[in-house]
Amino acid sequence: MSTETPTSQTHETSQGVGHACHSAAAEATEGSAYALASAEEINAVREVLAEVGRWSETTRIAYLGLVDPPRRSAADAEHDGASAEAPVDRRFRAFVHDISGGRPHDVVVSVTHRSLVSDVELDTAVMGELPVMAEEFEAVEEILNADGRWLEALAARELDVAKVRVAPLSAGVFEYPEEKGRRILRGLAFVQESPEDLPWAHPVDGLVAYVDIVNRSVDQILDFGPVPVPSEHGNFTDPELTGPLRTSQRPIEITQPEGPSFTVTGGNHVEWERWSLDVGFDVREGLVLHNIAFDDVASDSPRKASAPRRRRILDRASIAEMVVPYGDPSPVRSWQNYFDTGEYLVGQYANSLELGCDCLGEITYLSPVVSDSFGNPRTIRNGICMHEEDWSILAKHSDLWAGVDYVRRNRRLVISFFTTIGNYDYGFYWYLYLDGTIEFEAKATGVVFTSAYPGKGYEYASELAPGLGAPFHQHLFSARLDFALDGGPNRVEEEDAVRVPLGPGNERGNAFTRRRTVIRRESEGARSADMAAGRTWIVSNPESLNRLGEPIGYKLHPQGQPMLLADPSSSVARRAAFAIRDLWVTAYDEAERYPTGDFVNQHSGGAGLPAFQARDRDLDGTQLVVWHTFGLTHFPRTEDWPIMPVDHVGFRLRPEGFFDRSPVLDVPPSAPREGGHCHP
Repeated sequence: MSTETPTSQTHETSQGVGHACHSAAAEATEGSAYALASAEEINAVREVLAEVGRWSETTRIAYLGLVDPPRRSAADAEHDGASAEAPVDRRFRAFVHDISGGRPHDVVVSVTHRSLVSDVELDTAVMGELPVMAEEFEAVEEILNADGRWLEALAARELDVAKVRVAPLSAGVFEYPEEKGRRILRGLAFVQESPEDLPWAHPVDGLVAYVDIVNRSVDQILDFGPVPVPSEHGNFTDPELTGPLRTSQRPIEITQPEGPSFTVTGGNHVEWERWSLDVGFDVREGLVLHNIAFDDVASDSPRKASAPRRRRILDRASIAEMVVPYGDPSPVRSWQNYFDTGEYLVGQYANSLELGCDCLGEITYLSPVVSDSFGNPRTIRNGICMHEEDWSILAKHSDLWAGVDYVRRNRRLVISFFTTIGNYDYGFYWYLYLDGTIEFEAKATGVVFTSAYPGKGYEYASELAPGLGAPFHQHLFSARLDFALDGGPNRVEEEDAVRVPLGPGNERGNAFTRRRTVIRRESEGARSADMAAGRTWIVSNPESLNRLGEPIGYKLHPQGQPMLLADPSSSVARRAAFAIRDLWVTAYDEAERYPTGDFVNQHSGGAGLPAFQARDRDLDGTQLVVWHTFGLTHFPRTEDWPIMPVDHVGFRLRPEGFFDRSPVLDVPPSAPREGGHCHP
């Protein structure tokens, strides 16, 4: 371990296997534009709000996050990295909520100058509501437990109100004009027989409540009559379900006696192999990666010793939205769709990761500091995990003519966090590889959202256990990728594999080629995947050429899973328009932050990408943003109950002419092991 990596260091042993744990300081570094937020900065935001009269006993913070510094020009390309950053104004954006019913405000505060930069009063009937806050979760159940209609509905089902848990669920936007400008949550009930019992096993079907969280009133109780509550428990750690635990597993030890190959400086600036980047964190998006660059040692002639050239690839990368639309048209749940990023803020529910459980091996943690709803700093201990993984073969060839027997092993840097949003748990994993590949993987696990099962043959849900159903649903993500290849302007081309018909010039019918189509304007920028054509998208810099005279680029490889399956005229399709296409390309604008717009909760739709695209700006040879939609379509299985094994989805970015030759020629052979050898 380099002495500059952690500022403090501890070692732990978990489950009988030694795993080194390192904690890198998360304090802001003077002059660093991309340092993680500090407790002092969050306190300063609250103090400035108090000084300008924007703070009282009824004030709550629904969101607080760092504002990205201005995007750098091509002239800055040679000065990447946190250590080269000039001092900048550290600004924070906050959504300020008044629980007494006053209008919310969208404010920007400079902690550098201790001043209010901007203050916008919001009309939520037009703009949408602020994100759902944690303190509102318990309030839904409290409000309902004081409502006679709710108590009567539970009594009709012979349910003890003390054993009924209510899931506080974002309301969406439907045929209720009276909900405009009011902060509404909907509630579905589950029975919890004991404090250790899993309520998701016992859904109370046929019953839904609409709650005004500010006025603490119940707008509607929709009761379609009692439905049998599934009785079989789903307590997945209960010996009754697990049986005797396996004794067949022998220890797997992952050790790096000399420490990991990466270093962390300034609290969050990472250097690994030839990669450099700044690791950020936001309560809305979770992990945000800044200034992703690669040190290239290639030259126009065969490789020779020279100083590496730091080459920009992405200025910013994040998962900027996630929606979970449900496909059951039952009146109890036809409204169900949750924007876990925009409505619930996935980052604020990040888990504190445990060594030997969530992360295995030589681990370095970052502990981001966020704001609670009262404007106080809260540290998410070990919220970000970083480590290296061996990743099989990087390159291999045995050549009979030249007598070459060559093999190199691959490895990757893993940067991740896990979050829990109600019943589901999501892991967000970014991978960097030795060959310049960037990959993202979402891992979905936890407990599926349940319902009573209407009966055999029901078309919109699976039966998981006797009488227990799980509606069909999707998990759809939007990656925001701010490309900055070699710091210059960019172009996006769509590439398809093309079969050439049998005929003149292709007499044997074996020919195939590729077709590239330039996406020139935003009106052309909403694209769909086509796996039959092997469709990919290439982002290039027309002003930076490789040694063959071709623009340097990166190629986006989608997984090509289904996009939003709801009807295009549905409410969720209007609100989650990003999810109807696999790719969107827009011109860069620092005000265009999210694919669903700034305010998602109870917004009727049309914000975000559709509004950006409507400007129909020129894209060819400009600073641009690529938004990639990817996701899972989940038809729950019996194997997903009572806890769901991880399902995976993601995408890859691979260099496409970005390097003049293979960037891994300098990777050394593996160290010899007893009983074997690797040829040089």
